[in-house]
Amino acid sequence: MKTKKDSPQAVASELTVGEVARRSGVAVSTLHYYEAEGLIRSWRNEGNQRRYAREVLRRVAVIKVAQRSGISLAAIRRALESLPGRRTPDAEDWKKLSKKWKADLNERIERMTRLRDQLDSCIGCGCLSLESCPLRNPWDRLGESGPGARLLDPEWEDGKAQRD
Repeated sequence: MKTKKDSPQAVASELTVGEVARRSGVAVSTLHYYEAEGLIRSWRNEGNQRRYAREVLRRVAVIKVAQRSGISLAAIRRALESLPGRRTPDAEDWKKLSKKWKADLNERIERMTRLRDQLDSCIGCGCLSLESCPLRNPWDRLGESGPGARLLDPEWEDGKAQRD
């Protein structure tokens, strides 16, 4: 029994993994990874070869732009999954996604700027003096709240963590 995917129009719009890799500039292994992560979808033809809809090229482009902007794959996946029917983003979807990502990027830029400004007094010195270093962490109080760089988080600014 023929399916919609077997029609001449569907076959003409199907892409092999190699074609997607060549046209998108992404390695085949990366496409396989994106698929395993649920970012893109394919199906298998009768010869058990992967086939992709042409729209996967737009999805890969969105993924690449978002990744280059520093957006995590987890955030990209959540954004793509939020689209009705997991469709490929259109221009209106892109406006919404990029608006949220822009806000996230601005927040990260602010955190990185604060970190840069705190590091200015330490660059070249290397002493991390407990008397004058703005990044110090006496008695590892910040470690009690979990792993990671706590001073990059806004709630830890201005010594709030020192008041515990």
